Amino acid sequence: MGRAFEFRKARKFKRWGQMAKTFTKIGKDIVIAVKSGGPDPGSNSRLRAIIQNAKAVNMPKDNVERAIKKASSKDQEDYKEIIYEGYAAHGIAILVECTTDNTNRSIANIRNHFTKCGGTIGTTGMLDFIFDRKCVFKIAKTEEIDTEELEFELIDFGADEVFLDLENNQINIYGEFTAYGSLQKILEEKGFELQGADFERIPNDTKEVTEAQMADVDKLLERLEEDDDVQNVYHNMR
Repeated sequence: MGRAFEFRKARKFKRWGQMAKTFTKIGKDIVIAVKSGGPDPGSNSRLRAIIQNAKAVNMPKDNVERAIKKASSKDQEDYKEIIYEGYAAHGIAILVECTTDNTNRSIANIRNHFTKCGGTIGTTGMLDFIFDRKCVFKIAKTEEIDTEELEFELIDFGADEVFLDLENNQINIYGEFTAYGSLQKILEEKGFELQGADFERIPNDTKEVTEAQMADVDKLLERLEEDDDVQNVYHNMR
């Protein structure tokens, strides 16, 4: 069938791999949310938001329900959320968020990824001056919503920035980490269609690199993102 078929097949398998990774990530998020706030989305706002995230990536409803049921059982192991920080080659700051049931395995793997790619792992908190932790909400764009008016209204609830994502026809709302609860509540009260809610690490200081240097850093990023314990990877490469 030729190279074109092989190329399409490789891309398909990569998409399937990314989808499986995303579903696994959401499954872990569900476990943590259920363990801390219970299995009822009506009274567990964090779980309610994660279910919306699952819908946004087309995670089957049966998968979500099974994950909630499994998380409610006594047999489900607890996951720990751990942050690893370090520097990739060329001085690029890397922050890795992990959710794991085996911390010894996680730190050994993360350290190995950094070492193999010419980086160094450091101490927790060493990159606090580079990354700001923000909450982010995504709502469906409708003709009735005026982005500027919405931003003005949400400032009182902790919003920092509101802007239109033209590519996805969504409105993105960024706020302080501690404003997650108040922003989620007001958005739900106003009846907006919530299409996603999460936390992000935003670099306040970025570093310019050459294409060759970027390729070096990408090797580490790819290894980290493929690790089963890794939930999110952030960097300050421009």
